[in-house]
Amino acid sequence: MINSTQDSGSAAALLASMNAGASSATNASAAASTQDRFLKLLVTQMKNQDPLNPMDNAQVTSQMAQLSTVTGIDKLNVTLQALSDSMVSSQSLQAATMIGHGVLVPGNGVDLSAGNGYGGIDLAQSVDKVDIAVYDQAGALVRNIQLGAQPVGVVNWQWDGRNNSGASVADGSYTFTVNATQAGNAVASTALQFGMVNSVTQGKQGVALRVGQMDGIALSQVRQIL
Repeated sequence: MINSTQDSGSAAALLASMNAGASSATNASAAASTQDRFLKLLVTQMKNQDPLNPMDNAQVTSQMAQLSTVTGIDKLNVTLQALSDSMVSSQSLQAATMIGHGVLVPGNGVDLSAGNGYGGIDLAQSVDKVDIAVYDQAGALVRNIQLGAQPVGVVNWQWDGRNNSGASVADGSYTFTVNATQAGNAVASTALQFGMVNSVTQGKQGVALRVGQMDGIALSQVRQIL
């Protein structure tokens, strides 16, 4: 399953590269067309000028300068588009290497499997206390997990699949909340959900991942690769 998805990712990256080349060629053709029209207009203007009142050299120089400016802008646009297309293709190739790896992305779900559940939090600053509360699908509290003091940044946590009474609970999907404090004051935190990267898709909005049951996860949302 994973290998076939990787092949699809490689094919998508190759197709993206081909499309990028076609896009750059189209832009270059458009730039050349603009230059040709400008030159034809200038030549026509000079052919039909009044012999008794010819164009001033300054006018010709000014129009040639305008042509040079337009040409330069067109070439710059073509170069920027080529760089943009190259970056998208590069992102696709990088994302394809993540297939089969676990990642942490924004979300408050935790999947319990074989008595193990994983999650994470992203802390805006170091804290002296972090409390994780795990809930079942009905919204009932299942387990409280105290992590104690934690540094700023991404912090991983693990659940052993037991409730507050010490009894094992059924595998399945649960949710969790985070309460982080420093000296009794609440600290901003982001709940992170763990999942395996199953596939990579390149669309109009850029590269997107399918992580577990979550689809359309932007590459920029990945906080940690495990």
